[in-house]
Amino acid sequence: MTGTPNTFDLTGQTAFITGAGQGVGRGIARLFAAHGAAVAVNDYFLDRAEAVADELKADGAKAFAVQADVSDIAAVREAFAKTEAALGAPSILVNNAGNAGPDGFASAFPLFWETEPEDWDRFFRVNLFGVMNCCRVAAPAMVKKEYGRIVTIVSDAGRVGESRMADYAAAKAGAAGFMRGLARDAGRYNVTANNIALGTVRPPMTDEQRETVMSSERVKAQLSRYVIRRFGQPEDIAAMALFLCSREASWVTGQTYPVNGGYSFSI
Repeated sequence: MTGTPNTFDLTGQTAFITGAGQGVGRGIARLFAAHGAAVAVNDYFLDRAEAVADELKADGAKAFAVQADVSDIAAVREAFAKTEAALGAPSILVNNAGNAGPDGFASAFPLFWETEPEDWDRFFRVNLFGVMNCCRVAAPAMVKKEYGRIVTIVSDAGRVGESRMADYAAAKAGAAGFMRGLARDAGRYNVTANNIALGTVRPPMTDEQRETVMSSERVKAQLSRYVIRRFGQPEDIAAMALFLCSREASWVTGQTYPVNGGYSFSI
């Protein structure tokens, strides 16, 4: 059949993807670019954002590297202004920046009653307030245009709980709830808001590091909790994000989609 349209075509759309300098964010940026989007690659570290933007441009895509700490709304406003000047106002926002912020998770995961409020702040600053900041800046242009797609990457920790991660789970659950509220406010303007809840995603590592990690008893025990016995890959999450940010998902909003290899089930 000739003339079949490209399913999930994002041509003419500008996508702002936070935390896109590596891992899942990079995977989403690459897939969106391959489907025609102009991509603003945001990261806390400019060199990482530039490296991914250069990859996309080498493949013929429109891309722009923009540094911003999503927990700082002034920095977010500046990043969106730069993006609009370079690529046009984003009609797609993917809130991917998360975990414990730019420094990553600590090696130890204490019980909640062994933590202090200053320990909780790093989780809420990026996983909840960072999401709210980006949505606050992105939404007005989407509402004015009467078109937009917002996806936030959350976690199964926020859906079903995770031992020794209560503070992180609270931040992710807060972000998911915020998106459901935003979906109700924005739906009349043809702006959708959804979540993708992740299990464990394979971190970037060398083949040698991966062999060592995957052969450890701790990882074997962790993988035993997954129906599909592997960790997630950026491509797994990118595919769901592409659908939710496409025109084909115009009647999907306020939902949380687990992409987790069967770590948890939902009804």
